[in-house]
Amino acid sequence: MKQNRVEAVLKNMESLNLSQILITDPLAIFYLTGRMIKPFERFYALYLNQNGNHKIFINQLETVPEDLGVEKVRFTDSDSYMDLVIKTTDHTEPLGIDKNMPARFLLPLIDQKAASGFVNASLALDQARAVKDIQEQELMRKASHLNDTAMAEITHFFKEGVTETDLAEQLKKIYRDLGADGLSFEPLFAFGSNAASGHHWPDDTRLKPGDCILVDIGCTWEGYCSDMTRTFFYKNVTQHQQEVYHTVLKANEEAEKAVTPGIPLSSLDQIARGIITDKGYGSAFTHRLGHFIGLEDHEFGDVSSASADRAVPGNIFSIEPGVYLENDMGVRVEDLVLVTDHGHEILNHFSKELTVID
Repeated sequence: MKQNRVEAVLKNMESLNLSQILITDPLAIFYLTGRMIKPFERFYALYLNQNGNHKIFINQLETVPEDLGVEKVRFTDSDSYMDLVIKTTDHTEPLGIDKNMPARFLLPLIDQKAASGFVNASLALDQARAVKDIQEQELMRKASHLNDTAMAEITHFFKEGVTETDLAEQLKKIYRDLGADGLSFEPLFAFGSNAASGHHWPDDTRLKPGDCILVDIGCTWEGYCSDMTRTFFYKNVTQHQQEVYHTVLKANEEAEKAVTPGIPLSSLDQIARGIITDKGYGSAFTHRLGHFIGLEDHEFGDVSSASADRAVPGNIFSIEPGVYLENDMGVRVEDLVLVTDHGHEILNHFSKELTVID
């Protein structure tokens, strides 16, 4: 068990007036135990209690180390795992559950009155995961380094006539060759007017001179995600394209410069949005400035005008302003930023200078 992380969750549970929680999200269990198991349809859960009576419920099919640091409750497909859970929970206290618990597990607990009530306790987990510890920070540096390297390598395949789908498949090969675990998300490549859709999925569009090339990619390292966006231009770039690019780049850089402990996350969005609006493109910046990231590409927490949170050391989030002009072009520039004790660290180091690919 990752004791510091468990203690953080237990502390957050206190603010929710909860003494017990049952966690079924495999990623959340991995976060707390360091052991990744994909249970498919089978029951798999970690029970935490303020009195230290922690247990993990796990099918006999799964192999787990002896030194997992938590009592293991094993069962087979023919056993009533729910009876084992009901024997463990305190029926006189409410039971916290995570937001990803399947109804097929929750409903029997309710029917059997396994607790005095049931509470969505995901906040206890989400708030803990939002503050990355030293180990997590290092893993995300490594993931971002791999992503920087992959971005540099994929640009060598920007040739006239290549399709967006071709590049997406080539990138996956690059990630495999670099030793990445897998993808943070399906890679996004968008040429020309396709880039006006912020989340355009690669298709058979072919690259031609004058196109912008929006590339939004990410890989994982030991389960932790990277995420970066760059926008290039092929063969030539117009004054209009340059103006849009430099507007977005300035919004990205000024927002990043402002990242420091205590700053309202809404202020970062305001800084970037103000720069883009002043240049007349405000209505074309159609999404929030950023999202939190870790074991998932999009985690709890966001950098938006609606956020009421402040940056704290250990937060890692994206700064990704964009301008999307229908039937014309799109530009987005994205880095991951770690909030440090006295400022910030940008995890991506791939160049953001306006680049024309010859």
